[in-house]
Amino acid sequence: MSGTDPWSVALALLARRDRSEGELAERLRRKGFAENAIAATLERCRELGYLDDGRFARLRARSLMSNGRAVGGRLRAELKRQGIDEDLARAAAEEAEHDIDRERLLAELLERRFSGFSYAQADERQRRRVIHYFLRRGFPFEQILACCRNSDT
Repeated sequence: MSGTDPWSVALALLARRDRSEGELAERLRRKGFAENAIAATLERCRELGYLDDGRFARLRARSLMSNGRAVGGRLRAELKRQGIDEDLARAAAEEAEHDIDRERLLAELLERRFSGFSYAQADERQRRRVIHYFLRRGFPFEQILACCRNSDT
């Protein structure tokens, strides 16, 4: 791979994993390529189907949500951080939310991450630790509390 050719650098980056246009453009900028060369490379990648923000947003949203790493507003923020525009991020997040049962996901994560956790028997510090873990991932407080309390029954 030639480090002086934006096309070969873009192909190498896309071979590792799918990327958004914004993310790929930023990586090429950091390598020192000119804006016109970056624009031409991005256009060629789009034409060949190597670069598709819609596909990237849908796959990334589904992955983040199914792994329990981000839901709701956190999911949209994560997509925007990766260079996806607001409307596309919202649509991808809504599609992922529609396809994945958030309550079941929360219950599975609670069991997997905090196996044997009992809200009734936990002290305040343990409760805060579990609740904040899920809050950081974007789950609503009421849903977390309901799931934690239901895990005792």
